Amino acid sequence: MSSRRRSKKDAASTVLPPQAPPSRYTRRERVLYVGCEGEATEYDYLRYLNKEYGSGDRETGRPAFTIKPVRKADGLIPSRTVKAVVEAAQGEDETWVLFDRDSHHDIREAFEAAAASDTEVCFSHPSFELWLLLHFQPFGGAQGAAKNTHVLDKLRKADPAYKRFDKPDKGLGDARTRALKGKEEAAVQRARALVGQCEHGACKPANATFEAPQYGRSAKERAARSGHAKNCEVLSRDPSTDVWRLLVRLGIVKV
Repeated sequence: MSSRRRSKKDAASTVLPPQAPPSRYTRRERVLYVGCEGEATEYDYLRYLNKEYGSGDRETGRPAFTIKPVRKADGLIPSRTVKAVVEAAQGEDETWVLFDRDSHHDIREAFEAAAASDTEVCFSHPSFELWLLLHFQPFGGAQGAAKNTHVLDKLRKADPAYKRFDKPDKGLGDARTRALKGKEEAAVQRARALVGQCEHGACKPANATFEAPQYGRSAKERAARSGHAKNCEVLSRDPSTDVWRLLVRLGIVKV
């Protein structure tokens, strides 16, 4: 393209075809596609991370990033969450997924699909709400498959903004995200402590890794990246949440 200055007449006489609006983001930024099993809470949380931390921090050297949430209006089962985010990223950017234990029967299938597509997994047992609760207080004790009642009861009492947190009001509006702000480091520490308290006995938070697997890619290696032992059954990690890994990977919290 010529670098000479164009006159107003030249510009006026040039007819361009309709153009898509320019992208707000560039590939100079780090881009992550993150699949959400849920339709509201996880999506709002990712938007909060974008808003509060996406522009980076010059003082600490934390680089800018953009999270592009991938969701479906009525939610997705875990294995379909992996499929959806991989299709959305088209092999160009990082892929992550957030999904819960709930009563799903395809958890192992989802971990296998994540391993095959090099997708990072943030698995929460019993639910993503455990991650929110850990911003306010520690938590422990097995909840049993699909049991989320105790976590929700604690969360509603943890902060006034969450007093009415329940269907259909499970979004994270301004008041609820403000309540989380500044508590991320404590939440990460508490989530990592749950790894050390795992009943398996050989799980250690210090064993967490973000490096590529050294001995090939497998669902067990993918599931062990939060510090759990490779032979620690994923469905037995009760309670647990790996959402902390996303914040550490983005540089929001250091460990």
